[in-house]
Amino acid sequence: MTAIADSPRASGPVTETDVAEFRRLHQRLGDAVEVAVHGKRATVDLVLVAAVAGGHVLLEDVPGTGKTTLARAVARALGGEMRRVQFTPDLLPSDVTGTTVFDPRSGEVRFRPGPVFAHVVLADEINRAAAKTQSALLEVMEERTVTVDGSTRAVPDPFVVIATQNPVDLDGTYRLPEAQLDRFLVRTALGYPDAEHELDVLRPGSHAGRVDDVPVVSTPGVVAAAAERLTMLHVADPLLRYVREIGVAIRTDPRVRLGASTRGLKALVRCLQVYAASQGRHYVVPHDVQRLAEPVLAHRTVLTRDALLAGHRPVDVVHEVLDTVHPPQPDQS
Repeated sequence: MTAIADSPRASGPVTETDVAEFRRLHQRLGDAVEVAVHGKRATVDLVLVAAVAGGHVLLEDVPGTGKTTLARAVARALGGEMRRVQFTPDLLPSDVTGTTVFDPRSGEVRFRPGPVFAHVVLADEINRAAAKTQSALLEVMEERTVTVDGSTRAVPDPFVVIATQNPVDLDGTYRLPEAQLDRFLVRTALGYPDAEHELDVLRPGSHAGRVDDVPVVSTPGVVAAAAERLTMLHVADPLLRYVREIGVAIRTDPRVRLGASTRGLKALVRCLQVYAASQGRHYVVPHDVQRLAEPVLAHRTVLTRDALLAGHRPVDVVHEVLDTVHPPQPDQS
């Protein structure tokens, strides 16, 4: 990663050398995380793509499937400073962002930073906190700044929130508002491991779940430089029209009350750039869109009450749209 690390502001098209360097970095990161998280490489790769793309990740699954382990392993592999916030019903917004305190020794009022002042913030069981505390993350997730008592302070770069969430039908959980869901670049789930990997986890002496064994294979500077460089990766106009047609088809579906906004489609494009580079390409193809549409757009799709009562899910709508909207074809001329 020397070229990317030494030239974080490099301009011009992304070269094959840039892509090869990033693909090696992405591979090393994935291998490091797999030391603790076994048998979930596709999910690990998706989380890493979102992190490098500058987005935030929502891991939604039942308790005990390894959500917190995955988040901690990604944070350790990426390097930098990490903070963990355990969300509870009595958690206050100031417990997340920080607050001003009086220092009796100096007689001055000073700012005490909250846990969001870190490169990776693990928001554990985010939907167990009340709405006012969840909303404390809105500004920092979108603007990368925190405003307390009229003063605005920037968080480190890169800044990634990896939040875990239990299903909303469990006791003691609160539904995340649509505005906050839109701040997450992707939503995904781990699910239960297959038989082979679950036996590996159960076997005495297994390293599965041991985050301390995950090697640190990157630094915040390298990740920030890679993210900056990949913003120049080529996305052809036919692919951009394909993304927009998918977004329009979701919005106009009669089952949908609220579809992905322009910001959501832009987030998809940003994710596509990093994903293509992780696959060793300096351009995006239609398959990339089909791979990422669900984790990027499904949680931004809100169905009508009638559709929910009929058993429809946002994921079903996204998949049906992908089946009906035709991808661009290569030029035969």
